[in-house]
Amino acid sequence: MDVLPRLPFERANPLDVSSAFSALRAEEPVTRVRTATGDEAWLVTGYDEVRGICADQRFGRSHPTPRTAARLSNSALLGGPSGDYATEKAVHARMRRLVAPALSARRMRALAGRVQQLVDDLLDRMEAQVPPVDLRAWLSIPLPVQVICELLGVPYEDRDHFRSIAEDMADLTDPERSASAEAAMREYTGAIVAAKRLDPGADLYSVLAAADLPEDRIGKIAAGLLFAGHETTVNQIDYGVLLLLHNPSQLAALKRDPALAPAAVEEVLRLAAPSEHGLLRYAREDVDIAGITIRAGEAVVLVTVAANRDHRAYSDPDRFDLHRGSGNPHLGFGYAIHHCLGANLARVELCAVFGTLFQRFPELRPAVPVEELTTRANHLTGGFTELLVTW
Repeated sequence: MDVLPRLPFERANPLDVSSAFSALRAEEPVTRVRTATGDEAWLVTGYDEVRGICADQRFGRSHPTPRTAARLSNSALLGGPSGDYATEKAVHARMRRLVAPALSARRMRALAGRVQQLVDDLLDRMEAQVPPVDLRAWLSIPLPVQVICELLGVPYEDRDHFRSIAEDMADLTDPERSASAEAAMREYTGAIVAAKRLDPGADLYSVLAAADLPEDRIGKIAAGLLFAGHETTVNQIDYGVLLLLHNPSQLAALKRDPALAPAAVEEVLRLAAPSEHGLLRYAREDVDIAGITIRAGEAVVLVTVAANRDHRAYSDPDRFDLHRGSGNPHLGFGYAIHHCLGANLARVELCAVFGTLFQRFPELRPAVPVEELTTRANHLTGGFTELLVTW
C-alpha cells in the first residue's frame, strides 16, 4: 500500500492554503510525496529550506535523462524538466542579462504614470456598468494584458488570440494540449520578434530581435514573457481584492491611507495562493537539506505559498497585516538567481490597483460568497473563472 501523501492536496477555502502543508512541515519541512503523475518527489514547505534551494546552484530545471525524470504534472511549462542539462546555467544567466535591464526598477517606476492612466480608464468603464460586474473582465485581465502588450510590443488587438493559447498552455491534465499550445505561442511570438528585426521599436521584443541567440531560444523567451507577464498578475489582483475584503480592518486602513498600497501589495504577494502547483527542481548532485539527503537526479517541489506561511519565519503567518514590516521577505517572486524578472512590473501594476480601486469604489464587495466561486483547478496558475463584485 502506498503511504506517501499524494499531490495535489485538497483545499477547504481558496483564500487559504491546504492544511496538509503545515501538518507535513510540522514533522519535516522536506518530506517524500507522490506527485499527480504518480512519481516520487521531495516536497519542500519550509521558508528557510525553499529559500535556500532557490539560491543553490546544485538544483536546476533540467535533468540529464529528461525522458525518465520524475514529473510534477502534465504541464508542458512547469510539469517536468526543461532546458539542456549541460548548458542550463549559462543559458539562464545569459537570458537574465538580456532581459533584466528592460524590467529594472527604474524603468518600471517610469512606467507607473502610464499604468495609473490605464487603471483609471478601466475603472471609469467599470463604473459605467450596472453591478454586479465581473472584476476579471473589467480590470484584472485587461490591465496586465495591455501593459505587457505595450512593454513587449505585442498588438493589443491580438489579446483574445494569445489569451486562448495561454489557457491551453496552462492545462495540467492534457500534456498534448499543453505542449501544442506552447508551440503555438512560440510560433506567434516568434513571428512578432522576426518582424521587429525589420522594424524595431522601443520594446522588449525588439531587444530580443537584436540578440545573438538561437532562434528557438528567442522563441521560448518571447513566449514565456508574454505568458508570465500577464497571467500571474491577473490572479494577484483577484486574490488581493478578496483578501482585503475578508480583512475589513486592514481594508479600512488602506481606504484611510492609500499610501499603504505598497504594504498591501506585499501582503497580497505573501498570502495569495491562486495555485498550489509548486516549482519543480532537480538535484544535480547529492545535497543535504534539513537533515535529508536528496540524491542527484531526484525531483524537488518547492511550495512557495506554503513557505510564505511558515510560523518559523512569520509571526501569526496566516494573518493579513499591512503593518507587518520588512522582516523576512516573502517568496512570492522566488529568490536569488531565480527571482522573478517581472517583479518590478507586477508591483507597479498592483500598487496602482490597490491604491485606487477602493478609493473609487469604497463600497465594493463580493456579489458571490468566496466559497461559491469557481476555481480553475486544472490550470497551472489557478485562480477563478470569474469574480463578480457589486458596490
